[in-house]
Amino acid sequence: MSAPRRAAVLGSPIAHSLSPVLHRAAYDELGLTDWEYGRHEVDEAGLPAFMERLDARWAGLSLTMPLKRAVIPLLDEISETAASVEAVNTVVRTAEGRTVGDNTDIPGMIAALRERGVERVERAAVLGAGATASSALAALSRICTGEVTAYVRSDARAAEMRGWGERLGVAVRTAPWEDAAEAFGEPLVIATTPAGSTDALAAAVPHAPGTLFDVLYEPWPTTLATAWAAHGGSVVGGLDLLVHQAVLQVELMTGRTPAPLAAMRKAGEAALSAR
Repeated sequence: MSAPRRAAVLGSPIAHSLSPVLHRAAYDELGLTDWEYGRHEVDEAGLPAFMERLDARWAGLSLTMPLKRAVIPLLDEISETAASVEAVNTVVRTAEGRTVGDNTDIPGMIAALRERGVERVERAAVLGAGATASSALAALSRICTGEVTAYVRSDARAAEMRGWGERLGVAVRTAPWEDAAEAFGEPLVIATTPAGSTDALAAAVPHAPGTLFDVLYEPWPTTLATAWAAHGGSVVGGLDLLVHQAVLQVELMTGRTPAPLAAMRKAGEAALSAR
């Protein structure tokens, strides 16, 4: 029997997070019967006080918006991966009491694509320019050998994406959102926009497209993902990303590898079906 430990996901809003379902499924499979994983509504103002209350029982935290950047100055150390996009989604508390920030979204994206046979692409497109888009560029910096085109809604967003490209070593070309359907000729398209944003593009999906990675998991499938699959393309979904990044979190927090990917995915699918 393991020593009792605690972990949790923090964010605002947090009520619909699937992280507790995924992590608890992993604990069950790993026999970590004394481990607990909770969910806490915490905003940027409340984060410092929460971090100060972490004691030796705490193994780690999962962080969602708006905390991924707010947590950085509160940590003792962050990984190179987290620093590359200025975003921490995982905090591990060491045996010495140090707090170390990491980012499992980026390797989670790469693992989700690899699972579907996508290990290297010559070109890619990103739809959107928010925080997830910068993580997508970081993932593409490791698997894309050529240019990435980012389709954005404003000149300011375009400048941001070009800046991230320079920082991450990715050749980024920007294009207006009105031309987003042109992305569908690329071997890999990563959609990082909110629910409903790409619905109108579904009619433009060509025959036998490449791979679509749509980071949404609810509602699922998206209109675009449905059209993509109907035209013979490969689809990677938001649950794939969520599970793969959670697998890495479990491994970091528990020190147990490999984390039970299949059990975690099954639990996530069941939870979404029940909603």
